[in-house]
Amino acid sequence: MNFNRRNFIRTAGILSALSLKEIDVLAAKRQMAASDKTVADDDESYWSNVRRLFPLTRELTYMNNGTYGPSPYPVIEATHEGMMMADQDGVYGNYDGTPPKLAQFVGANADEIALTHNVTEGINIACCGVPLKKGDEVILTTHEHVGNALPWMNRIKLHGIVIRKFTPAATAEETLSRIAALINRKTRVIACPHIPCTQGQVLPVKEICALARKHNLFSLIDGAHGPGMIPLDLHDMGCDTYAGCCHKWMLGPKGTGFLYIRKDFQNTLIPYHVGAGSDDGKWDIMTEPVTINEYAASAHRYYGGTQANGLYAGVNAAVDFLQGIGMDNIHRRVKSLGKYTQDSLLGFGDKIQLLTPTEERSRCAINGFIIKGVESKKFFDLCMQNKVRIRCVPENGLNSLRVSTHIYNNREDVDRLMEMIKKNI
Repeated sequence: MNFNRRNFIRTAGILSALSLKEIDVLAAKRQMAASDKTVADDDESYWSNVRRLFPLTRELTYMNNGTYGPSPYPVIEATHEGMMMADQDGVYGNYDGTPPKLAQFVGANADEIALTHNVTEGINIACCGVPLKKGDEVILTTHEHVGNALPWMNRIKLHGIVIRKFTPAATAEETLSRIAALINRKTRVIACPHIPCTQGQVLPVKEICALARKHNLFSLIDGAHGPGMIPLDLHDMGCDTYAGCCHKWMLGPKGTGFLYIRKDFQNTLIPYHVGAGSDDGKWDIMTEPVTINEYAASAHRYYGGTQANGLYAGVNAAVDFLQGIGMDNIHRRVKSLGKYTQDSLLGFGDKIQLLTPTEERSRCAINGFIIKGVESKKFFDLCMQNKVRIRCVPENGLNSLRVSTHIYNNREDVDRLMEMIKKNI
């Protein structure tokens, strides 16, 4: 991780964000570098040093990483430096190194990564580009975020496709059975989230993609909550597309994301949003007939034009930050916090309805729940007033609550939420 002392001081001064002495932050950075060693999920000395690298205020208990993840200082610094480079020197196009870095991080090839502004944009590229006709069927969950619901609903409106839905079950095996039961001769796509935003269940996406291949279906995965929470190998997963996010669990700048498009799928997925970089560079509007000669021989065909130097410098720094800690270490830590949260909720007995499965492979860092007899929005507002940040979930009629913990959290944060629940049940 690049962590220049002079630039850090400058950036911190501009942001007025330092809540700790500079020496404390720099010391924390030195102590936390661990990508080459195993860190115990309960090594609180180590993880408290990780926490020191975030500008989150001490008064705030932030457990809404599923909406967006606060960036650590090295990411903020890199974003600022990237912006200054462009604005001071007019440097243009310094984002070409981001697709290879993202590809290495998620287990893909650089020519399979398209840069996007968010997951919704990536889903729209995939949804609009997959060849479908009237009456073709697409399988979704009943737990969709608006970003993976409206694009498909829009294709119903525009092209007359049909949506069929399944509700994720308490086990991966039953979830697969529910999907398989929906497949028929009209099915063309399985488009489901890796981890639904509503209750954080980890779906068996590798098996779902294998099921799609078996029936000659397309597999388009909403990956808003995978990168940065779970180590990824998209080639091993076997999906056709995976729309990922850099500003949630990856802790990168807000307004950054990516779309993975499997190399062999790129000549099937139709590009509709094109610009500079989307073709082979041989375009000529003066030559008849006027048409694109060839699309770029990579996922760059799906995005074009100027990208934000500062934001993608921040994405690169976010990958370095996570890999400096080690994704296996991060996964163990956040899964442990998720289990602690889950056990704490279950400790209230029948006063809490836990929506997230307890099955080992189907849970990680997000837990959805309902406090029986307590209006979720009212409890959410109470949390906000007491500087405890979680999420209210109105989607799909759940009217539930969601808590999502990342590497800057600890058990005391979870305990604070539990004390609030205890006082209101």
